[in-house]
Amino acid sequence: MRLVCPLCGARDVREFSYKGDALLVVRPAADAGAEAFHEYVHIRENPAGRHAELWFHGQGCGAWLRVERDTVTHEVFSVALAREGRE
Repeated sequence: MRLVCPLCGARDVREFSYKGDALLVVRPAADAGAEAFHEYVHIRENPAGRHAELWFHGQGCGAWLRVERDTVTHEVFSVALAREGRE
């Protein structure tokens, strides 16, 4: 699988690290209750199909990326800098 980094261009997936669901960039407010933080830290969905994920380009530019891909076929639909793709 190859990802097209917005800063570096097309690269082999081995340059990147998967970091989880893209919703992780939307943190609970500081005054949110314990249940909100429990959900944020521990509860994860594991969808089959099209999904938005966070990837880190650790062997390249060091950018955090929001990758939309199919978790079954690994088809990549879009790659953007995570700061530009907030939900």
